[in-house]
Amino acid sequence: MSKFFKITLLLVLLSVLVLPNFSAISQEDCQTIQECKALWKELQGKIKKLEGVIGKTEQEKKTLQNQISVLRTKIQQLELRIQQGNIMIKDLSFQIADTETSIEKTSLKIEDLKEKLVGILRTVYEEDQKSLIEILLSEKTLSGFFDNLMTLEILNQKNQELLEEIKGLKSSLERQKEKLDAEKENLAQTVKVQNIQKQESEATRKKLEELRKMTEAQYQQYLKEKQELEKRVGEIMARIAQLSLPGLAVPTDPKELYELAKWAGNAAGGVRPALILGLLEVESALGVNVGQCNCAGQPVCRHPELSYKQVMNSRQWDAFERITKELGLNPNTTPVSCYVDGGKVQMGGAMGPAQFMPTTWLNSGYKQRVENITGVRPANPWRARDAFLAAALYLADWNASTQNQQSEIGAVTAFLCGTSTMTTRCQEANGEWYRNLVMQKANQWQKWVNEGAL
Repeated sequence: MSKFFKITLLLVLLSVLVLPNFSAISQEDCQTIQECKALWKELQGKIKKLEGVIGKTEQEKKTLQNQISVLRTKIQQLELRIQQGNIMIKDLSFQIADTETSIEKTSLKIEDLKEKLVGILRTVYEEDQKSLIEILLSEKTLSGFFDNLMTLEILNQKNQELLEEIKGLKSSLERQKEKLDAEKENLAQTVKVQNIQKQESEATRKKLEELRKMTEAQYQQYLKEKQELEKRVGEIMARIAQLSLPGLAVPTDPKELYELAKWAGNAAGGVRPALILGLLEVESALGVNVGQCNCAGQPVCRHPELSYKQVMNSRQWDAFERITKELGLNPNTTPVSCYVDGGKVQMGGAMGPAQFMPTTWLNSGYKQRVENITGVRPANPWRARDAFLAAALYLADWNASTQNQQSEIGAVTAFLCGTSTMTTRCQEANGEWYRNLVMQKANQWQKWVNEGAL
């Protein structure tokens, strides 16, 4: 087992045994904003630590994958070399067999020449042993005897030269065979070593694959724990938002309210702060009363039994659900306005301090315009700054930024009725009473401004 493998395996095992179990965080709900923020901070810290572990584990995964890729390439190269070596060994075997056949044939030639030489030498010897009388009797002339003897000597010499040449060829073939045998043996030894290296590489690769799988499993577990923590953070944020909904984020000091309205009016193009304050005072008592229905769990809730689907038109449901989902709020416990007379629900569904209807907030572009000005996404109709700014933008859309009294009255009328004209339908909705009350409140705020009280 390689040193790298041992170290990596030890790190993985330690990470499993030593690292904290992030998913085992207490699920008790926080009861106050301070408690929720403390828990949120704790969860964020654990998420940050977990992200560090995830990053390290991801790097380990990459390192292991690189190691495995290198080993696979090495194994493929060894397989090619082994194949080449086996082919060369086979070729050498053929060459050795051919050389052995040539040696055998050469040996037969040598034996044949030896027999011929023996015959020639025997004949020469026999000729040398003849007496003069035998030579004269067997040969017509003495010169013929000597010619015959000379021929035998020449033949003997040539056969001996040929024999020496064949012996030299045999020695050369034998040396060649020895060289081929040595080459074959060395190559076989090399192939054997390569096979051992391949087996060792395969074994290491398998171990690394197992370790990579273990690392991947741990990595996925960390991701799962991170998702659970992030989900929990979302729940905590929703709880913080829920605890903040009844208008706690809206300033209660008149000077702070005026500064907020002044900022919103300037951002919208010059709407009078007093007009914004008068409008929101009538709409939600400056954020104190943002809705008495669909508000289970809120500190003040008059009709928790009435859901948003009972107090708003069905055309508003989808927009309301999208808004609350994006903000991490529970649509069934986020307060909306309602009007209940004698147990009968007559109207409702408006949201936050400025009492925007869901479709107006989402589909008419006010959410996006608020986001573009503040740079905070998503915009929240229950957040004081967003609500004040959206109300100012709506009033400006109906020419309230001219600060002309008639235009301001028309803009206030439109805020309730969707039109600056006092139509019959607007009158039935108490439009005249509404705009008069708004203007009355606005005049009071303006008086305080003029007196220098704000």
